[in-house]
Amino acid sequence: MATQTSTAKPGAKQGFEEFCRETFDFKKAFGKPEALKGYRVLSCTQYILGPSCASYLAELGAEVIKIEAPRRGEAMRHTTPFNEPFLYPLSRWVPERGTGLGFLGANPNEYFISLDFHRPEGQAILKKLAAKSDVMVENYRPGTFERWGIGYRQLKEINPRLVYCWGPGRVRASYDILGQSQGGNFGMTGKQEFLGGAPSKHTIWLADYWGGMMGAVQILAALYWRDKISGEGTFTEYSQVHGVTRQLEYALPLYGRHGITRERWGNWDTQLCVHGIIKCGKSSYPKSENPQESEEGYILVSAYEDKDFARLCQAVGDGNLAGKYGKHDARVKAKSQMEIYPWLEKWAADKTKEQVAAILDKADINNQPVWNSKEVANHPHWLERGAVQWLDDPTYGDLLHQGPAYKMSETPPRLKWALKPVGADNEHILGKLAGLSSEDLRRLEEQECI
Repeated sequence: MATQTSTAKPGAKQGFEEFCRETFDFKKAFGKPEALKGYRVLSCTQYILGPSCASYLAELGAEVIKIEAPRRGEAMRHTTPFNEPFLYPLSRWVPERGTGLGFLGANPNEYFISLDFHRPEGQAILKKLAAKSDVMVENYRPGTFERWGIGYRQLKEINPRLVYCWGPGRVRASYDILGQSQGGNFGMTGKQEFLGGAPSKHTIWLADYWGGMMGAVQILAALYWRDKISGEGTFTEYSQVHGVTRQLEYALPLYGRHGITRERWGNWDTQLCVHGIIKCGKSSYPKSENPQESEEGYILVSAYEDKDFARLCQAVGDGNLAGKYGKHDARVKAKSQMEIYPWLEKWAADKTKEQVAAILDKADINNQPVWNSKEVANHPHWLERGAVQWLDDPTYGDLLHQGPAYKMSETPPRLKWALKPVGADNEHILGKLAGLSSEDLRRLEEQECI
């Protein structure tokens, strides 16, 4: 949705863009109902895969209770940078420590309690919580919760309506980089071999956040089946590795049909040309001391239709290639791309990505400068849509945070808070759902059971 000023005249019929802008205004979300309000979810999760699954449900209004190890919380609080000066205290037991920024994206809108799953009394408390919950999500190693007596087969005897979602590896822990490597993604991601490239990992935790979303889809389907059809819960399993394999596009059918292994093709495209990213010769921030900003810019150029390629050649000022590669079948060949993309980069060598974009916009050529996180954070489009928000967090104050990635007119998702210290809601949740008194809470705290 663009951010241009509305040109509709007073009294005129509202245009579609204006209708969407008004309907999906994220600032109005708190005046509307929540789709999953009334559902309770236990999130016995760690790192990103499991936590993101539960937090997606929290964005839609479910009461999600994050259960962490006492005092120091789950490992993700300590595995990302900037956990000292930012976002402290970690908990009231460890006030001098903080929470790493990587914890934020996967845990918004949740209530935070602490519980030691190893101890019989901790297991008994979890059973009380599960008896009053609709969903439980966990991503510990296979059989761990069953060994502790709190796995699906034990909990369904207490609450037959419980939807139980589990999602690590089969015989080992599963991490994002492992999932992408085993699932086949890295094998075809990265620069071409003839350019000195090698398989490349994604900097973001793509498999984790995708996996979390697919786990949430499973849960919604299981809740529908329970509430509308069977009246009973379900045991669901999500494979992070298989989720990556699901994203391999035509690579598997290509191998099955022709025995061809899809290889890396870098920032170009094997099916379309021109449809790739080129390097520009100048930085958009030449005076910046930040290496990420001072480097040369990049831009996506998409002109794969013959008429678009002809306009691209005219904009660049080279008629030779327009005649030589006027047809897509000629352009898309590997040897052709080896000539076309260096030609475009030579043309862009004395320009910034913004200057290239301006020329291509004038020629009606589809393009998109490659933005860094600073440019995304300050772009009016994302700020207007709420995809990036300055959140007045009740605990930590102003935080720049991702908003929900989708829109709903009547029951919109929303961002309430980013996170809380470990065990921040022990008294509220454990008193309400487990019947623990103040004396019980004090005793369990002293024993480090909560």
